[in-house]
Parts: sequence; C-alpha cells; structure tokens
Amino acid sequence: MEFILKITRSKGAHAIVSGIFGAVIGLVIALALRSIHDAIVNSLTIIKPPQIAYDFLYPTIGALLVAIHTVIGLGSGVGLFHNTRLGRFLYYAGASAYVWGLVGQAIGLLLGIGIIDGLRAALGYTSDAANIQFAGITFSEGAMVFGAILSVITFLIFGGVLTDWFKWMVGAETPLHHGAPEGMPEWARYLFPDVNHKVIGIQYGYTSVFVLLVGGLFAILFRLELVAPGFQYLEADQFNTLFSAHGIVMIVAILLGVGAMINYLGPIMIGASDMAFPRLNAFSYWVGIPSITLVLLAMVLGGWDTGWVAYSPLALRTSAGVLLFMLGFYINGFSSIAGSINMIVTTATMRAKGMSLFRMPIFVWAALAASLIQFTATQTVGVALTMTVAERAIGLTFFNPETGGNPILYQHIFWFYSHPAVYVFILPGLGIISELLPVFTRKPLFGYRWIALSSLGIAFVGFLVWAHHMFTSGMNDALRIPFMIATMLVAVPTGVKFFSWVATMWGGKMSFETPMLFVLGAISVFLIGGISGPILGTIPTDLHLHDTYWVVGHFHATMFGGFVFPYFAALYYWYPKITGHMYKENLGKLHFWLMVPGFWVMSFGQMSAGIFGMRRRIWDYDPSLGLQTTHIMITLAGLVIGWSVLIMVYNFAVSARTERVAETNPWKSRSPEWQVPSPLPEFNYDVPFEVVGEPYDYGLADSVYTKAMAAAD
Repeated sequence: MEFILKITRSKGAHAIVSGIFGAVIGLVIALALRSIHDAIVNSLTIIKPPQIAYDFLYPTIGALLVAIHTVIGLGSGVGLFHNTRLGRFLYYAGASAYVWGLVGQAIGLLLGIGIIDGLRAALGYTSDAANIQFAGITFSEGAMVFGAILSVITFLIFGGVLTDWFKWMVGAETPLHHGAPEGMPEWARYLFPDVNHKVIGIQYGYTSVFVLLVGGLFAILFRLELVAPGFQYLEADQFNTLFSAHGIVMIVAILLGVGAMINYLGPIMIGASDMAFPRLNAFSYWVGIPSITLVLLAMVLGGWDTGWVAYSPLALRTSAGVLLFMLGFYINGFSSIAGSINMIVTTATMRAKGMSLFRMPIFVWAALAASLIQFTATQTVGVALTMTVAERAIGLTFFNPETGGNPILYQHIFWFYSHPAVYVFILPGLGIISELLPVFTRKPLFGYRWIALSSLGIAFVGFLVWAHHMFTSGMNDALRIPFMIATMLVAVPTGVKFFSWVATMWGGKMSFETPMLFVLGAISVFLIGGISGPILGTIPTDLHLHDTYWVVGHFHATMFGGFVFPYFAALYYWYPKITGHMYKENLGKLHFWLMVPGFWVMSFGQMSAGIFGMRRRIWDYDPSLGLQTTHIMITLAGLVIGWSVLIMVYNFAVSARTERVAETNPWKSRSPEWQVPSPLPEFNYDVPFEVVGEPYDYGLADSVYTKAMAAAD
C-alpha cells in the first residue's frame, strides 16, 4: 500500500497522469465542438463547408487541442503553468482520487482479464462462443467479470480509500485527518477521500447532479429518435442501450442524492459531530464511483437491451455489456448498505441531550426509514444479480428454462428489493417536504407523530407489494389478489402525509421563496404519481397498461415528485448553510417555472401515449397511432427540464462567489443547524445543545426547541 501511494504521489507519475487527463479533456472539447458544428451545419442545408475542412482543418484543430492540453497537463505535474487556470485545474485534478482511482481501475480491469485468460491458455482451454471482441482484442466473459471486480478494488486502493484500513492490518497508527491534504487549498479536500460528513455529503451532492445530467442526456438522445416514426439516427441496439443506461444511471443519481441529504443533514440535525463511522462513510461514497464507471463502460462493450431490470433469460443471451451493467449495479449496493448502517447507528447513539425519538426532526425519521430498507433489502437484488452473472459467466443454472431454471424466480428476488427501493428514493424527499412546509407557512407541522410513524409504515408495507410488478409475468394466480390488496394499503400511510401537508398549509402565512415553490411543485407532481399508481396496482387495468407508456409517466411522476423536486428544494434551502452565501432568487424561480410546467407536459404526455397504445421500451411506433405530436411535446418538455437544471447549476456555481453573505438564519428556522453561523465548523457545534421543546412549534409564543448547554453540562 505504501509503495502504491509513493508512486501515485511522485512528481513523475503526477505529470504523466495530468498529461493523460489533459489529453482526455482536449479530446472531449474537440468532440464537443465537432458535434456542435455538425448540428449547425445539418440545420443549415444551404451552407456546407468544403471537403478540405473535413479532411484536414477539423482533424488538425482537434489534434492541437489534445496536444496543448497534454503539454499543459504534463507541465503542471512538475510545477509549470500554475499561473494559468487550466494549469492549476489539471494539477489538482491530476492528483485527485477520482483520476488516480480511474487509473487504478483501468489497471485492475486489464490485470484481471490477463490473469484469467492467461490461466485459461496455460490450462489449454480453447476459445468459445462467450468470447468478446473489442478494439482488436479477444477475451472471455469470465475474464471480464473477474477484471471488473478486481478493478473496483484497485480503484479504491489507488484512490487512497483503503489506506487507513491497510495500515491497521500492519499495526500502524491511523488518526483521523481533518482538512485538506498537505500543501493543497481547502477546496481540494472535495477531490480526495475525507472523513467529515459534510464534505462527503457535498461530494455525494455534486456527483448526483452530474450523474443526473448524464442520465438526462441519454434520455434526450433517445427521445429525439422518437419525435417521428421510423428511423431517425439511432439503430435499435443503440436506442435500447441508451434507454437501459438512462434507467440505471438515473437510479444511481437518485441514490447519490439521497446519500447527499442523509450525510450532510443527518448529524447536524441531531446534534452529532459526525457520523458514527467516518471512514466507512467515506467508503460508502467512493465505492459508488467505480460502479458508475462499470455501467458507462458497459455501453462501450456492446451495450445491453434489458432495461435496468436485467430480466432473465434475455440477460443470459444479450451482448456482454450486460455483465458490466449488472456488476456496476451490484457494487453500488455496497454503498447503500454501508451508508444505511452508518445512519442507523448514528441516529440510535449520537442524538443530542433531550432529543427523544419524537423530538427528532421529521427528516431524520424519513432517513431512518429509508436506511432500514437499504440495510435489509439491498442484499436480495445482489443475490439476483450474482446468480445471473454466475449463470452466464461460469455456466451455473438458476433462471434459464432451457436448462431447468425458473425466470419467474429472478423477478421475485429482484422486485423484493427493487420495489422497496422506490421508497428509499422517495422517503427522504417526503421528509424534506414535511421539514420545509412549517418553515414557510409559520405553523406547527400538523400530526408530527403520525407523519413520523407513516414513514416506518411505508417502509414496512413496501416489503409486501413487490409482485404487483409481476401481474403479467405468469406467476401463480392465487398470489395476485393479496398483492393487489397490499398495494392499495400503501396509500394509507402516504395519505397521512398528504393530509398533514394540506392541514399544515391551511391558514398559514405562506411565503414563496424558491425552496417553498419546489415543495409545492413536489406535492403537485407526487399527487400525479399517487393517483396514476392504483390503476397499475389493480389487476384488470394493469394487464392492459403494464407494458405501455402509462407506466413511464407514472414512474417519472413518482420519482420527480418524491425525490427530484424535494431534492432541489433541499439544495436551495441549505445552500446558504453549505456555502455561506445566498443564491440568485430570480434564477431559482426561473428554474422552478420552467421545470414544473415542463414536467406536467412530459408526464401527462407519457400517460396519454400509453392509453393510446404506445408501448414502453420500443424504439419505433406505428404512424397510425397518431402520437407524433405527443412525442414531440414530450421531447420538448424534456429539453426544457434539462435547461432548467443547467440554470440551477449555473446559479449555484456563480452565487458562491458573487452573492451576498447569508445571515445566520435566513429562513427563521427552529432547526439547530440554523442557530449557528454558516458554513458550519468542522465538528458542527462548538457548544453542544440540549433539546428542550418541540421541533415544529412555529408561531407559538415563547416556544424554544434547543438551547446551548453550559460548560458544566
């Protein structure tokens, strides 16, 4: 371990990696410029550049961009070009755990493939139908699986994530290090493994927004194919890969966003100085990065056409990219399990004095319920994915009916996790709604205890409804009715939340800052998802709508209303706490007023298309359906939503440097984190606090929630 760290921290290695990273940046810029150029030229049919531009000028410009970035990257690694922004960027990026982790992942992948195929060759195994051809190299599927698993370990080693644990193995002292790496500015700590929960929460946050944009880009690409019947520019395999990748990438983005909120807010809301297990907390974030890389690499190795569900036997027959997708999905589960353990233990053992369970902030209840689901259910989807990979890569039999397997078994195991996982996505978001409504209505939260317990109720009932995804699968008919009834029961604890929100707003002195607008938008959108859901939970209607765009519209409404809108509300609300600056309110409201009607058009359009017979997961449709106008509207709405999110990113990036310094409590909140200056100190509270009242007694005279503890306490 020390040997690897010395290599990764040497000037020569830093220069080489910075140069390679610079070359990649130059190549990306060149490709982006070429794509923009082609789009403009294709839209202006009258103007066409001469052939020499394509043969000589454009390749030369691209080569120069790559060469310049490479030289600056190499120079920055040995101390040159630090007076330029590009030089400083490449210097710090080249030293970061992200870049070194990816270097380690590439080494591990190649090493693993070499080990397995080398052993196969030494033992005299001949090539078979499971071999993969890529870039002129042939390797077996089993070797790729082993290489992918090894690549995750080498990512963590080269990124420095496992350093302390390896030192423990040899008995070395490993005190927790707080602050930036030696010789680097404070902001550089966000580029490396860090044990502070706020840094980890912010790392989760910016990664989630980035991955959300990548998943959204995939959606725009395949939506453009659907603006008209017939072939536009994507082949069927390309379309299938894009919609499959869109699904899993968006799910990862949501899990990252959940991690951002739980990590940043959990400890500060209960008065803890950090999470219970700081190193495990860092691990839970960093193990997710190589999982994302594996999913994206799967798109290069032939893609996959199973959607994000990877149903067998299709997953056993499709292109090899599905293996990397399933392994990426599997590895991401470690992040969920480790993060949930941390949240459960932190909540149970590190609450402030006087903070009984029913004096906790309501978001902490939601985070606890989501963590209980993650801790108890994630293993089952890992089992389903492991069995599928093993069946394909090493010839075991589980799901292939041709060899005695049962494909319905896969769906039971998969959905036993994947439906409760929906509540992992939305419970923290619903907690944000309940957390912010009292602040902006200046009224107590109606039915606090009922809302707290409804989160646990949703988590419990969520384990009893998985087979409503399987009404059309051919499962035993006797199971359908119980699962239909259980599905209807989910509406009870969810309805408790809706009635509470309405009662909280009723008669309140509401103000409409950007966070409140997104809370109201979340309620309206989640209501669409809630009303459209029972239609799929009842057997007769689901049999007709199950494979249609109605499901797409319902699911997007549930995810946007239950997570995306509340997540954006949380980002705006806690932005002053994170940065110490206010954001641009006009841009925040522009983001909202673009996104809400854009989503309404998109979701209602999807459900409308489903009613008229548009099937989901299909790259083309019959012109006689008369759905072209609907698809155009859905696509335009998606573009509007994408642009609105980019406005938010711009707002946050610029406001941190240009907007006024935030006052201590700009929202007049009772929550403890808003009673101290922003940003928070390293260990959150220099003076511990004691809970002496109720958390949501807004508008009640002389009501106090927390008070600072005296030194003797």
